[in-house]
Amino acid sequence: MNEAGIVVQRDGFIATVTINRPHKLNAMTKTLWRELGDTIDALSAEESLRCIVLRGAGEKAFSPGNDIGEFATDRANVEQAREYGALMHRTLDAFERCRHPLVAMIHGICVGGGLEIASMCDLRICGESSRFGVPIKNLGLVMAHAELAGLVKLAGPAVALEILLEGRIFGAQEALQKGLVTRVVADADVTDEAWACATRIAEGAPLVARWHKQLVRRVMNPAPLTAAERDEGFACFGTEDFRIGYQAFLAKTKPAFTGQ
Repeated sequence: MNEAGIVVQRDGFIATVTINRPHKLNAMTKTLWRELGDTIDALSAEESLRCIVLRGAGEKAFSPGNDIGEFATDRANVEQAREYGALMHRTLDAFERCRHPLVAMIHGICVGGGLEIASMCDLRICGESSRFGVPIKNLGLVMAHAELAGLVKLAGPAVALEILLEGRIFGAQEALQKGLVTRVVADADVTDEAWACATRIAEGAPLVARWHKQLVRRVMNPAPLTAAERDEGFACFGTEDFRIGYQAFLAKTKPAFTGQ
């Protein structure tokens, strides 16, 4: 992984997606945003996949956000910023609509746009020395609506405003307390813990994982459920995986789900 880009590695039912720009701490560029969104969309369409692990290359940073060097060339005015923002928002939308569970493996720095990306994952596992925050007030910038969505969903509006208004960089335990991360482990254990988490997910019934993502999103919507939506909560009883699961439970064996 010598050239900057998005790298995908497959291991059985799990795909590891790496933001590969370690010489810049995996700072995001216009090209990386585009490649990341295309990658997540492509993986979401794969029926054989059961979990996606997202990480930054190396162990110094998940991502510090956008490369400041691009402001002079690609985000120097409102028109350019609108075009750049549309690309970022398309990528964040790809995370939102991804059918498979997403696990963020967070080493080191996870701030700004890096935190935006991590917040769109379903689970976030970081090390004790990881650092978080959104210091863009110091650049005279705001997080646009689509960029705010994940942060507000995780931390709530009051804490999101605290993070944005103060612009502090804070540690892993505070991030855990604020709801920004799911789990904090020793720095040396981040990779193993994230991989173990992904493995546990992949061992489950994949249709159930996809349904749970869909159902959780739906119950966050205040609109009343339709009869069809309520009925979807029982569709799992018509799957082959349900038969496999309950028969394995009765036989005290490990189920081998097929995704059907």
